[in-house]
Amino acid sequence: MVNPKVMCRQHLLGEHVEIHMFIGTINLQKKVNGYLEKGLLEIHNLYHRHEELVKEMKRRGYNHRSDLDEKWKYAKRLGKIDKIKNIRELSNRCTRCRSRISKETKY
Repeated sequence: MVNPKVMCRQHLLGEHVEIHMFIGTINLQKKVNGYLEKGLLEIHNLYHRHEELVKEMKRRGYNHRSDLDEKWKYAKRLGKIDKIKNIRELSNRCTRCRSRISKETKY
């Protein structure tokens, strides 16, 4: 749930892939309870988050060919991500993201 504009290429594309992986997992009726319990997933935001990432990918000139089924717009409200914790974690883990974050006045 970090602002996609401050994410480096690797993290932007990585989160995009993760969304598709989560949807595939859920479609197979496999449990994602651990991700929900640890505050790493908001099922109800998968569609919206995907669209945010795609918008940033296109802004950077990347190709995108993997749309989501619109049924995900109406997914059941499950999970809660701590946005502040995630921005700190990303900043600590990735020097490229940290540099982009420090340039954004929002954080």
